[in-house]
Amino acid sequence: MALHSRSTRAGEETQGVSIVKRESAARPSILGLITARSGSKGVHHKNVRVVAGKALIAWTIEAALDARQSMRVVVSTDDAEIASLARSSGAEVPFMRPRELATDEASHVDVVIHSIRWFEEHERWTPDYLVLLQPTSPLRASGDIDAAVNLAIERDALAVISVCPSPVHPYFIRSIDANSVLRPVCGMPEGYLRRQDLPSVYSVNGAIFLIRPDVLESRRTWYPDPTHGYVMPVERSLDVNTEWDLRLADMILRGDTKE
Repeated sequence: MALHSRSTRAGEETQGVSIVKRESAARPSILGLITARSGSKGVHHKNVRVVAGKALIAWTIEAALDARQSMRVVVSTDDAEIASLARSSGAEVPFMRPRELATDEASHVDVVIHSIRWFEEHERWTPDYLVLLQPTSPLRASGDIDAAVNLAIERDALAVISVCPSPVHPYFIRSIDANSVLRPVCGMPEGYLRRQDLPSVYSVNGAIFLIRPDVLESRRTWYPDPTHGYVMPVERSLDVNTEWDLRLADMILRGDTKE
């Protein structure tokens, strides 16, 4: 089955978290926020670059809209082209992001808090949870979003962040000093270490950042203590930041892995 199939309910196979929608008036309100500014250092205008027949950002909008969990899907952008594309893909763009929040120096926390406060001021609405979905994770499935939300509900979590098994264990990561000498980044046990004996470690994959809005505003971090981890497979954890990443995403989403 192609990795980009949106019929795959990814979360059903991960962590034992059910994604069956509960019929309950207490179901939390969710803001699915997609942040996409015009500037990009690594890949010029990457959010509207065509990947497997559609703009990069469209893959994330589609996944959010296809999620079983009811949520408002909103795009925060400073760019008119991105705003138009987002609306045509089914997302809301109720405001344009201020230019000072669309620079390389702007904090992502400030960008998201701006969106939260816009809804508080203009609609008197504050969601129970905010789910940040970055356009640079086009392989993230709608089932991943559902499973992360349900993990938050079942654990009454302050925050949930998506991770994947780390491809390199920190025991084997080294820095290089001024004399070209390798130095360990973290301490490790003495002797030979077999891969199967190593403790499991995970890398943040950038696909899902879920948090309570009041927690983000008061603590100004995506990692309040405790933060829960939602595990995704490496196959859906590509984070697009280079031209090579774009090409790889295009091949995977087209189902063409022969190149």
